[in-house]
Amino acid sequence: MKKEEKLTQDILQFIGGKENIKQVSHCMTRLRLKLKDDGKADISALKNVNGVMGVVVDETLQIVIGPGTVNRVAEKVSEITKLGIGEEQGPDDKNLTFEEKAALQKQEIKQRNKTPFKNFLRRLGNIFIPLIPGLVASGIINGGANFAKNAGVDPETTWMQILLVFGGAIFTYLAVLVGWNTAKEFGGTPVLGAIAGMILFNPMLADITIYGEALVPGRGGLFGVIFAAWLMTFLEKRVRKIIPAAVDIIFTPLITVLIVGFASLYVVMPVAGVLSDGITDGLTSLIDMGGFIAGAVLAGFFLPLVMVGLHHGLTPIHLELINTFDNTALLTILAMAGAGQVGAAMAIYVKTKNKRLRNIIKGGLPVGFLGIGEPLLYGVTLPLGRPFLTACMGAAIGGGFQAVMQTAAKGIGVSGLSLIPLIDDGKYILYFLGLVISYAGGFIFTYLFGFKEDMAKDI
Repeated sequence: MKKEEKLTQDILQFIGGKENIKQVSHCMTRLRLKLKDDGKADISALKNVNGVMGVVVDETLQIVIGPGTVNRVAEKVSEITKLGIGEEQGPDDKNLTFEEKAALQKQEIKQRNKTPFKNFLRRLGNIFIPLIPGLVASGIINGGANFAKNAGVDPETTWMQILLVFGGAIFTYLAVLVGWNTAKEFGGTPVLGAIAGMILFNPMLADITIYGEALVPGRGGLFGVIFAAWLMTFLEKRVRKIIPAAVDIIFTPLITVLIVGFASLYVVMPVAGVLSDGITDGLTSLIDMGGFIAGAVLAGFFLPLVMVGLHHGLTPIHLELINTFDNTALLTILAMAGAGQVGAAMAIYVKTKNKRLRNIIKGGLPVGFLGIGEPLLYGVTLPLGRPFLTACMGAAIGGGFQAVMQTAAKGIGVSGLSLIPLIDDGKYILYFLGLVISYAGGFIFTYLFGFKEDMAKDI
């Protein structure tokens, strides 16, 4: 039996079987499962499955199994359950047992206890997670082209122009993709959300004057697109309730696009523009004025966000910074969180004699250096406890250094060593020095007082 097949079977065994799965999806490192009955999942046993690096119990059950493997396992779960990736199986109330109805009630209560802020970040994450592979590919292509240009290659050569087309394609139509995913996330018709993105970023807006000023295409950035696409969904659902079924396909989308289209230009763009300016200007001012302390706080507190899977909610902020300033200084700072964790894991590897722990670290370090820190987070530092804190301390030092050196990235989707090609203004060495500082900080703090051998006995 192949490794992925064995891992899939073990996971299904401890989550209540394939019949208990309501939805299957995944991100770069996590298999995300919505269960019909959360009580059937044996979380302790699941954490001990060979190949599982960690488990996060949240709105979805998030099982950390690492990059590459997660895609294959998700596909196998999809084949077994007959559910498409992202497809949700709705409950049939008539066929539910008393226990299943109780489980649904429990889930509803659990949902009501979610804080609005956490739900907001989760929603944002769900909108952007499907876009990450494209952002990664485009970012790396752009980074390679940027390297070549700095090395003296003529950007007007045909192959360079083609690379720039490949690298810039997703960013050219990003508003459309974000609008589509937003409408899908909130239960609306995806193409109407896409139209919201098309409207707000349409170059023809520059010829239209509202409130005495010419409109600026893209004003408000992706924040405006998300709100307009949500508004499309909100209105579509309400219009559909009053439109006769016979003419629903004609009048529901027509009324929705007309009303939300005008509202987007007259209300959403101005408001989102102020919000966007406030966030981007506020962040850059914080980093510029706060210097080392601001960078240290941002990097030091980023791992807790990763821990609960809410870090993807920052994606629109990175993209808006790139849209406004052509780079994101926030990303190079936050990337130090993973580097601090790498340093902490190396210190544990040097000190421990626990073979299982050393094997987990050996497997997680290569992707950790490349900026994917979740295997080390859930497999090593978080279960041990104290090394999680010393990793954050190491990250804080590196984050402070990046803030002082004013490094920034021209793309998103990667971090760690993988981010080097995307560093702006030729500050590749400075960014790399920040990584080394975080590696060293995480290592020293963990080696000196973050880990003792008796902490490994339960791993």
